[in-house]
This record gives sequence, structure tokens and C-alpha cells, in this order.
Amino acid sequence: MGLRDVAIVYDFDGTLAKGNIQEYSFIPALNMNKNSFWKEVRDISINNNSDSILSYMFLMLKRAKEKGISVKKEDFRKYSNNVEFYEGVDTWFSRMTEYAKNEGLNLSHYIVSSGVKEMIEGTTIAKDFKRIYACSYMYDENGNAVFPASAVNYTNKTQFLFRINKGIFDIYDESVNDPMLESERSVPFPNMIYIGDGETDVPCMKIVKMFGGKSISVYDTISKKEIGDKLLKGGRVNYIAESDYTENSKLDKYIKVCIDEIKTAERR
Repeated sequence: MGLRDVAIVYDFDGTLAKGNIQEYSFIPALNMNKNSFWKEVRDISINNNSDSILSYMFLMLKRAKEKGISVKKEDFRKYSNNVEFYEGVDTWFSRMTEYAKNEGLNLSHYIVSSGVKEMIEGTTIAKDFKRIYACSYMYDENGNAVFPASAVNYTNKTQFLFRINKGIFDIYDESVNDPMLESERSVPFPNMIYIGDGETDVPCMKIVKMFGGKSISVYDTISKKEIGDKLLKGGRVNYIAESDYTENSKLDKYIKVCIDEIKTAERR
């Protein structure tokens, strides 16, 4: 009998990486600061009654074209080579995978993010994920980004939990909506852990917790801790912890407790 599958699902911006991935190199290359970029995104959203994720994806291409900046897939990946991660992230995935294996569980890691997939794929930790779900572009015959292929906002993030749950990974595959016996699902929700940093993660946190999994809110500022306290008090998360991924940190201990509980439940 093989090891039972377990999944940890992560938001990216503000959860694993400090700040938004576009802010490290891409927005400065547009000769803009992050505040002016996001203000313009908000203005576009208000003026067009549009989703803010589509607005930022549109603005990235618009400003890049005006500045003569190349927007091929390999270009996006280069803009992520200086992303700063929270302490311990670089060794976190291998440590957790090994811990789960020693408990008789097969742990995989997933990203579900409103950031840019092509940029996340250029980071040093991209190799640690079984799937990266994030905003991505379509490319023309010359390899230039021309239109959104996938826009991941805080509500449609939840579809990817069901893709992981059912093992139906391709975004175009609508069979994810078909009925499936619990015994046939790849990762049962009780074997799923979600880690996010804020209110935009609430739908995912709530669904995972509601179906028997564990949700954790992480923070690096007082304001984010206050959000986490609110989520904990409201019953939307199981734990809150500082964004510290080092061994023996509070987050490290919480995840190990979750893995131990999954192991115990699997043996019943």
C-alpha cells in the first residue's frame, strides 16, 4: 500500500515572499513605484467596473509596451530572481516533505496565487511545487504576452482546491465539476492544509477548514496579526503564526501537529 497523499497549499505574495512579486523588478523597470502602479490599477478597476486582477495584468502589458519592454515568458521569469522570501522558506519544503514521509504520508506542495505564474516559475523555490496556479498570459506566434490566460482572484482561488482534491489539474478541464466519490479523490480535504496571509485568502481558508482540513494565517506586521486574530476569533482559521519558516518556529510546530493529526486519522 502506498503512502497517503497530503497537500499544503500556499498563497505566494505576503505568505512565502515579502510583498508582491511584481514589485521587485518589473514595476521599477516601468519607471513606476509600487504605490503609483497599484493606484492606477485601482483607478482602472473603478472606471471600468473590472476585476482588479485583470486590471493589473492589463496595466503590466500596457506600460511595458509604452516603455519598449519585452514581455516574453522568459522575460517574466527573469524579473523574479531577486524575490526575498521569509526566513526558512528555502529549506521548508524538503523538511516538511521528509517529516511527512517519516509519518507514512506523501506530502506535495501547491501554490494558489493572484501573482504572476511566469514570475513565480522563475524563483528558486518553483521546483518544490507539484503545481503552481496563478495569473498567466497567452502568447502570440512571436512569444509575446498578449492576453490573460488565467486570472486568479480571491474567490476563484477556491476552484483550485477542488482540482487538488480531485486530481484534475488542467484549468481547461471542466470535469472538475463532475461528481466524484470521496474514496476516489486524490487528496481528501481533511488531508489538506492552507497557508495564507490575509483577507483575500479567506474563501480558501474557510473551505479547507469547513471540510475538515487545517487553515493557518501567517503575519509579518501588527496589522496582519490583527487580521489573523480576527480570522481565528471568527472560526475561519485553526491557527495564526508569524511568517517564520525556520525549524522549531511556531509555524513549523503547527504544521507538524497537523501532519501528526492526519496520520492519526488515517490509521483509524
